[in-house]
Formats: sequence, C-alpha cells, structure tokens
Amino acid sequence: MNINIKKRVSMIASLVALLWIIELIDIATGNKFGIYGILPRTVIGLRGIIFSPFIHQNIYHLLLNTIPFVILGSLVSLRGLDGFLELSLFVMLVGGAGVWLVGRPAYHIGASGLIFGYFGFLATAGWYERQFSSIFISLVVLFLYGGLLQGVFPGRPFVSWEGHLCGLLAGVACARLSTLR
Repeated sequence: MNINIKKRVSMIASLVALLWIIELIDIATGNKFGIYGILPRTVIGLRGIIFSPFIHQNIYHLLLNTIPFVILGSLVSLRGLDGFLELSLFVMLVGGAGVWLVGRPAYHIGASGLIFGYFGFLATAGWYERQFSSIFISLVVLFLYGGLLQGVFPGRPFVSWEGHLCGLLAGVACARLSTLR
C-alpha cells in the first residue's frame, strides 16, 4: 500500500476512533459532555467552537456522523493531509463561529458541521478549480450526498440546522479561498 494512502487511512481511522472513545467516555460518565458544545453568544459557548465536533448526543448520533465523515473526509484527504487538516480547522473555526453568532440558544454538538463543510468544499471545488478530477468528484459528491442540502433548513427541533448551514458555507468559502492562492 502506498505510504500516502496509509497516512490518509490512518488519519481518518484515528479521528473516527477518537470520536468513538470520547462518546464512550461521555456515556460512562453520565452524558455530561454536551455542555462543551457551542452555546451561541455566550463566553462559555466559545469553547464549543473547538470541542463541539467531538461531542455527540448518543451512539446513534455518532453512528449517523461516522459513515459520511469517513467517506467525505477520505475524499478531502485525497488532496493531501495538509489540505485535509487545513479544511477541517477552517470549517471548525469559521463554521463554529457562525453557529456561535447566529445559532439558537441551545448547545450545538456533533461532527455534522464538519461533514457539511467537507460536502460544501467537495461540491464546489470543481466549479472553482475547473479541473476534470475536481469536477468529477464534485458531481459524484452531489449525486451521492446532495440530499444533505435539506439539512441546512429548519426542521427537527433537536437538529442544529445552523451547524449544518454554517459548516456548508465554511466549506464553500474554503473552496473559493483555496483557488485564490
């Protein structure tokens, strides 16, 4: 196996393992980690910008995030580990700040903002880069995951559509900014 592929697989697998370990510790300690999520427009809620992608409501919530995280994260990692880490950090900070500014007054947790960021980046990178490989990946991602877009609108009361929307917009912004370099 190519060393770059091993590094990418290792990075994604390590992050997924970290998410699951954190969830198991949260369960074992009485599900109290939710308070480390983003609580909009509060000083204490600022810590959630970094911590919220690693915290989930329950195993089902994490399971729903794991598969798209692996698939979309792996596609992003094809651009290299540095690109993967830069995009992840950008979406966490910019998307998280967006949730902190406009979110409902509730704790916002989960990796879905990051997943929507990966989706937004991959779906629009083809448009901005205008290279065959990027266009192809954009079309595949839109075909397979285009249904995610309904998650950026208000719907279910305990789903952070604000996190989805801000993550998506951060991913699109990162795609645009990366072509300006």
